[in-house]
Amino acid sequence: MTHSDLAARIHAAAHLTGDFVLRSGRTATEYFDKYRFEADPVLLDAVAERMAPLVPAGTEVLAGLEMGGIPVVTALGRHTGLPCAFVRKTAKAYGTRRLAEGAEIGGRRVLIVEDVVTSGGQILLSTEELRTLGADVREALCVIDRGQGGAEALAAQGIRLLSLLTADDLRASVASVTPVASVTSEASEA
Repeated sequence: MTHSDLAARIHAAAHLTGDFVLRSGRTATEYFDKYRFEADPVLLDAVAERMAPLVPAGTEVLAGLEMGGIPVVTALGRHTGLPCAFVRKTAKAYGTRRLAEGAEIGGRRVLIVEDVVTSGGQILLSTEELRTLGADVREALCVIDRGQGGAEALAAQGIRLLSLLTADDLRASVASVTPVASVTSEASEA
């Protein structure tokens, strides 16, 4: 599957139009519903296969952010052989009470994995907490970069954003944009 074919498949599966409030607080008339491509095991596997070469050399742990980054990091770990950590938005008050479950992150080079990036807000919050726990975070890798300032916000905090696709890639992959659905919703970071 080519890069353009993958972009077209993701666009067909996940592109919605309507009125949306993003995690960043911004409003949008276009939304990429990541759960639609993450819930398709064949498409998710194709995404992870294409993301694997983007993992920087020296990465020791893949850290998926709750919730959308979890399926992506799990599939990516299968293609890279790297251990995974599952990063909560906040540590639970019971069980292990850990922010990052799974692989140990302290003293290790950790790659943040996210599904869709708009402002980069959750990556910034999680990176700060992971660094406090001893993780060496230099990059974040996402499936879709909406191209709305996330890369710049991350760069200001010493994090390089790598992306498999941009919103422009998805739009360019289809000859005529036909929305999958039209809804009004409050949406998480997309």
